[in-house]
Amino acid sequence: MKGSDVVIEGVSKSFGNIKVLNDVDLEIRKGEFFSILGPSGCGKTTLLRIIAGFETPDYGSVTFDGIDVLPIPPNRRQANTIFQSYALFPHLTVFENVAFPLRLKKLSKSQVNSRVGDYLNLVQLENHAQKKPNQLSGGQKQRVAIARALINEPGVLLLDEPLSALDAKLRQHMLIELDTIHDQIGITFIYVTHDQEEALSVSDRLAVMNQGDVLQVGTPHDIYESPATDFVARFIGETNLFDATVVSVKKIGVLPNEIENMAELDIPELGRIKVTTVDDVKPGQKVSFTIRPEKIVISKEKPATNRDDIDLFQGKVDEPIYSGFQTKFYVKINEQAVIRVIKQHAKYSDEGPDIVWKDDVYLSWSVHDGYIVEVKQ
Repeated sequence: MKGSDVVIEGVSKSFGNIKVLNDVDLEIRKGEFFSILGPSGCGKTTLLRIIAGFETPDYGSVTFDGIDVLPIPPNRRQANTIFQSYALFPHLTVFENVAFPLRLKKLSKSQVNSRVGDYLNLVQLENHAQKKPNQLSGGQKQRVAIARALINEPGVLLLDEPLSALDAKLRQHMLIELDTIHDQIGITFIYVTHDQEEALSVSDRLAVMNQGDVLQVGTPHDIYESPATDFVARFIGETNLFDATVVSVKKIGVLPNEIENMAELDIPELGRIKVTTVDDVKPGQKVSFTIRPEKIVISKEKPATNRDDIDLFQGKVDEPIYSGFQTKFYVKINEQAVIRVIKQHAKYSDEGPDIVWKDDVYLSWSVHDGYIVEVKQ
């Protein structure tokens, strides 16, 4: 496996009286595509700059393959960084931009020509070698920056929101290319972004940050399906989130290394619901409950009521939003609660939603699809 293991332990950083990072611990595996995700100002770019060597932490350690890199200057670390702004030399050709790190190492002409050719082929720019940056599109400039960062064969590639300057369609295309390059090169990628869709689509694992803290680390599936906090549930995708009180808990089965319980919750805006959980919750505890919009079934007809594994509510469509491939419904359950529902249009025969504004509807979901996010006391 290529790349380097990166271990961050107890890293804290303040700028004046503002604490940007709070005792951050992360273990990033060799060859992993790891994303650091969070809103603007959460500390993710500062953490990346510490890994790169552009900032020094107040406390903590950063190691590559067990070696402390904090005393090592940025140009001698086994890490290269790709920035939002591309940072290309405008007076040099594509070839010379990519060759620049090799020329600093005083490699022979034949070595430079061979290596640059290989990396231009990797990023599909072999036919643009003699162009200047101002003759390239945004996506092409980003590929030049990627080739230049990779040509030194670093153990770690750091990417600081590298696609943020591109339009939406090009960003999606470049994201696929970036994932393909990672698969081909196989080194450790650490990718900083505020875009949760980007992070979910390419990461082996990701860390969600807010206000200098790492709130959760896991696979995209773990983060989306089993959010650890209210913030993670809200930040990753769309969700319906409610405060609730545990009314009762009973054991219903045994999973590998875990006991599965059925909890009954009281949600002030909705009433009583049931949800399965492996958390050790007790009657009287305050918790958060979440249900993703796409997991809710919406219908005009009342579903069968003789099942105890379904939560069922009646409401009125307050706002339908048709988006071609799906319709999002805002359904008012009562004067206090509005639940978002997403219905996919998977067939050509779905000519549009048969449920419209002001319709009376039923909402139902499996007790296995809801999730207890936080135990508050």
